[in-house]
Amino acid sequence: MNTTTNESTFQQEGPHRTDIFQIHRTAAPELLIIDRVITPIWYFIGIIGNILSAKIWLSQKMRQSNSSAIYLGAIAVVDLIFIFLHVWMELLQAYGISTFNQPVLCEVFNVFFLCPQYLAPLLILGFTFERFIAIRFPFLKESVCSVKKACIAVNILIAVSLLISLMQAYFWTYDEIGDACEIIGYKEFFYTIWTWVSEMIIFAAVPLIVLIFNILVIKEIKKINKFQASFGQDRGSNQTSTVTLLSVSFYLICTLLPATIVYAIQMSIKSGNLATNPADWSKDPTWSSYMIYYHIRRIVEEICLSNYACYVFIYYITSAYFRAEVHKMWCLGKYCQCKQTSEENQKSSTNYSIIKGKCIDKTIPTDV
Repeated sequence: MNTTTNESTFQQEGPHRTDIFQIHRTAAPELLIIDRVITPIWYFIGIIGNILSAKIWLSQKMRQSNSSAIYLGAIAVVDLIFIFLHVWMELLQAYGISTFNQPVLCEVFNVFFLCPQYLAPLLILGFTFERFIAIRFPFLKESVCSVKKACIAVNILIAVSLLISLMQAYFWTYDEIGDACEIIGYKEFFYTIWTWVSEMIIFAAVPLIVLIFNILVIKEIKKINKFQASFGQDRGSNQTSTVTLLSVSFYLICTLLPATIVYAIQMSIKSGNLATNPADWSKDPTWSSYMIYYHIRRIVEEICLSNYACYVFIYYITSAYFRAEVHKMWCLGKYCQCKQTSEENQKSSTNYSIIKGKCIDKTIPTDV
């Protein structure tokens, strides 16, 4: 969820504005430990995994024939960008290092920090809808699920995400007196409404729509398998790719909806008096209740941060092509090379596939 709004409860205006790092250090030091230990692990996995994923899915031979790879490659790039931007936020939040607390940079950072968070669920919705069309209406697959149209869809989703994120430049500004990047006072009400509506749509409605499409896809697969079994036929060749895409979709739902829920219920959790010294919050019943909620929320959000780092494991487990490419990149021994060749030979019993009337070599995969 939008980390820039996570700490708004603790903000004060003017020269006595409370610093979020000081609050964490005084009132919730264990949260600093989580940020300093767990978050770098996600960074390490995410940087390596997303670079590897982008390299494989956006390789030339994948881009020639596989529309789903366009979406998966775009997700890897978006997640990688978000991780680098999240480092800036983490330096401020967990270490007290001023990063984007500067004129202009404050507004620009909040725009670009939100954009990949909006874009990732929309991309997953895009390829989930594409997979539904391919399974439910196979005769439309060649015309609707093409690489060209996937590229167009990705560009449109980027534009939509950027337009939504541009509103952050209107809300946020740099306060020279408090040396902080904060929401302009008279715009707080509009900001609250805008944040609630936009984030409920992106982080709640979109995952639910993805869930509906996934259920429909699973039902169609069962019908197809039942029909093919009655004729003694094997399962379709796109079963593996469907498993990959369904796994990615369900992982999005599992890591996005919990963060959305804990974010949504914050309106019903009352915070204490901000004039109270953070060191005394444990003695205040209102602050104590709020800090219990805040701890749960931060832990949930930390777990859900894995959404930007761990897709590489899903790809490796569910996609034979992805595994073969990983082995090709990392295995230098003769044994690994022989094993890779064996896996490639098992992927298909034919040497060629027909794509739009053209004969291409089997090393250009038509599916994930």
